[in-house]
Amino acid sequence: MDYQLVIKFWRGSLDDEAFLTTLEAELSTALGSMATLDGYDLSAKEINLFMFTAEPRPTFRRTKDVLERLGVLRSVSAAYRLVGGAQFTSVWPLRMARKFTLP
Repeated sequence: MDYQLVIKFWRGSLDDEAFLTTLEAELSTALGSMATLDGYDLSAKEINLFMFTAEPRPTFRRTKDVLERLGVLRSVSAAYRLVGGAQFTSVWPLRMARKFTLP
């Protein structure tokens, strides 16, 4: 898997973190062998979900369906990079106004 896809949740727009367990289970089912979930990075302002995939855009499309179903799509941004790379390519929202970064 050549790419790391990162889904960033803004804590201020989330009720709580309880949905993460449900999200992980639903993503595992929806993505199957298309991606490997690689855990979370938690900070005061955001939660970053990491996954490895060979096809970041199709993987995000499936992920987006799950996020929408769980009602958290509005509180996320997403981007991918080559594994070990520094530069991200934004995939959500479609008109990302600022550069995607990790803490």
